[in-house]
Amino acid sequence: MNLGTLVTPIEIQCPPVLRVGSGTARMLGEWARAQGFSRVLVVADAFNAARVEALNLPGTPTVFGTVKPEPDIPNLQALLDAAQSAKPDLVVGFGGGSAMDLAKLAAVLPGSGQSIHDVVGAEKVAGRRAALAQIPTTSGTGSEAGTRALITDPATDNKLAVQSRHMLADLAIVDPDLTMTVPPAVTAATGVDALAHCTEAYTSRRAHPVIDLYALEGIRLVGRFLARAVRDGSDREARAGLSLASLYGGFCLGPVNTTAGHAVAYPLGTRHHIPHGLACALIYPHTLAFNAPAVAEKTALVLEALDLPSRPDPAAIADAAQGFCAGLGLDMRLSGHGVPEHDLPAMAAEAHAIRRLLDNNPREIGQDDILAMYRHAF
Repeated sequence: MNLGTLVTPIEIQCPPVLRVGSGTARMLGEWARAQGFSRVLVVADAFNAARVEALNLPGTPTVFGTVKPEPDIPNLQALLDAAQSAKPDLVVGFGGGSAMDLAKLAAVLPGSGQSIHDVVGAEKVAGRRAALAQIPTTSGTGSEAGTRALITDPATDNKLAVQSRHMLADLAIVDPDLTMTVPPAVTAATGVDALAHCTEAYTSRRAHPVIDLYALEGIRLVGRFLARAVRDGSDREARAGLSLASLYGGFCLGPVNTTAGHAVAYPLGTRHHIPHGLACALIYPHTLAFNAPAVAEKTALVLEALDLPSRPDPAAIADAAQGFCAGLGLDMRLSGHGVPEHDLPAMAAEAHAIRRLLDNNPREIGQDDILAMYRHAF
């Protein structure tokens, strides 16, 4: 740990109320009643929309239950129309990262006079008129702990990133019981997403000792519990460990954020509709190996935290990480997920333009480097 970096100021924003543990989901209703909220809008996918009663909410909440896996502007606009009609005093994100990201935007945009394009970037949101609560039902994004939201613009096939302190939840509840029904393949992919958040923050140019603690412990938790949860979804200890890993990854995103791994993964989702967690898993071995020469000591600690043997060269590191992900049952070939080989150069150009992430990468990465990763992963 380089304590000399403590000379760099850092601001860590966490939800003012954070409840973690089995059965805590029902505490949302108690909190909402104590705050006097009566007009609740729940933002969820279809599966979670059918189990809103688990939240013990007051009154009859309005449920927007059509969140898409990779939400785009039309999906957001449908939600904003629903929010305009419901005029909620509390917005609840209930689901994976997509539901929680849309909930953030539904809490800040209606009645603000701002469009999604007005708030893209850092701290452009004017304010917030509704309270915000976040309850994850997967262990991957850590969006419940963060201040960012991502939405795909279908006009460009690019992800728009909004970051604002106004999108920090008033209450975040991490209840691992809600993740018990997640299928093995989704458990694996979302778990590697949490791993990618932690690894990229840990090896970032902007890495900081305060965040390194969360990042490395998150990696350890994934290494210890992810394979167990994939094998047996009813393993309560494993589910709890992954819920913590995801939360810790969310803590990493605010002050440090991700790097090349996510930039290279994004075109897989925007262009070919590969779920975000799976896209991150497909890319993870290649960016870990590429960055290893610039962050050799930290890369060795990542491998150790995953209970993988130390490797002397990037190719061996990629093989080790590839084996870890494949061992979870993931098909690690881009071609296995419908990505056409002819699109790889355009994907590389798109990924290389995501400077907000690539500028954090510990090693300079060119468009040809990204194309080589895609070809290696193909």
